[in-house]
Amino acid sequence: MPGSEKTEKQSRKTGQKKKPVGRPRRLDPDVMVATARRIVEEEGVDALSMRRVAKELGSTPMALYHYVQDKDELLMLTLSGTAAAFPRPELPEDPRERLVAVAVHLHDIIGQIPWVLDILALGELTDRNALWMVEEIIDCALACGLSPARSVRAYRTIWSYVYGDLVFRRAAARRAEQPSRREFFPEMITEKDALELPRLTEVKEHWREYATDYETAAELDAIVEGLISRRAS
Repeated sequence: MPGSEKTEKQSRKTGQKKKPVGRPRRLDPDVMVATARRIVEEEGVDALSMRRVAKELGSTPMALYHYVQDKDELLMLTLSGTAAAFPRPELPEDPRERLVAVAVHLHDIIGQIPWVLDILALGELTDRNALWMVEEIIDCALACGLSPARSVRAYRTIWSYVYGDLVFRRAAARRAEQPSRREFFPEMITEKDALELPRLTEVKEHWREYATDYETAAELDAIVEGLISRRAS
């Protein structure tokens, strides 16, 4: 009978077992962080997103939020342990020399991992394992006679030099890899600018040589000397 056939089909249909909804695949936090670091290293911070990492892991953005609160925390994890990969150097006892040595070490290690600059540029994100260098700089500044306030400012001055120099070097390297027919500074300066920009016109031909041919340690030493000289003021 038609009614019985319909009832039988419904019975078979309702009798089918529903496919169980499984839990999302459990993520390996180490793999998640390694994936985020690879993206940042290869493509930069702007390319990193929770969605991008989740896609590469075959998961969902919501699954990532079980491990990190947001992108900033994920970036913090990518930094974690980075500084620890570099052994601490033997430092001199003299606080002034020690201050310079730590500043040079800071410049050297970040120079080897330039992708870190993009994360640090976001502000307040850092690797806890790198804080010993901040501690050393402030401690040495205090030992050199600077007040706590001036010691913190001394660190900021040193960091500004380190960060700015490395950003400049990276930009110069990229420019060298991708030369352009356009004239950028200092090539844009011509003899027509001699009246308005006499000093720049004079040094134009040697600008790049002068700007890059110097020792970082010597420049940091000069900065430290200037900072310490302010203790009497």
